[in-house]
Amino acid sequence: MEQRLGGRTVAVLLEEGFEDLEFWVTVMRLREEGAAVTIVGTEAGKRCRGKHALEATSEAAARDVSADALDALVVPGGWAPDKLRRYPEVTDLVRKVHDQGKVVGLICHAGLVGISAGIVAGSQATGSLGIKDDLVNAGATWVDEPAVRDGNLVWGRVVEDIPDFCRELVDAIAGRG
Repeated sequence: MEQRLGGRTVAVLLEEGFEDLEFWVTVMRLREEGAAVTIVGTEAGKRCRGKHALEATSEAAARDVSADALDALVVPGGWAPDKLRRYPEVTDLVRKVHDQGKVVGLICHAGLVGISAGIVAGSQATGSLGIKDDLVNAGATWVDEPAVRDGNLVWGRVVEDIPDFCRELVDAIAGRG
């Protein structure tokens, strides 16, 4: 199988209460395509438990990761985004990746991190219906679609839409479409 993301480096954010499938399926899909995936949290070596009891451990702290070294950054949903958005080193990293024109993937509640990073205004966006008003109030245009790509932002709605989100994410990172 052709690996479309060979040589690409992607950070996937992690914090307590992450949505298990949005995290693990996305990580596995990116790795399957040949991307070098680094799990990034608020501190290196932090073991986190997902909403449905799967676990993951951060490999690096956001403050130690350079946007210059990344081709993309992904924020899974769950309860984790509401925690991640409280750390300036996380929102700064997200903003820098976005401002460099690199891909930022946001699924479900991850739009909360995008809002706090100040990157959603003027963008078409989707996510969990629970954050629709937050996105609209932050200047995004809500689209009720499984996956949406607007510029370098890739959005996914909910768990059931992971295949569509991953397809858009991989295509965006690979530079297609």
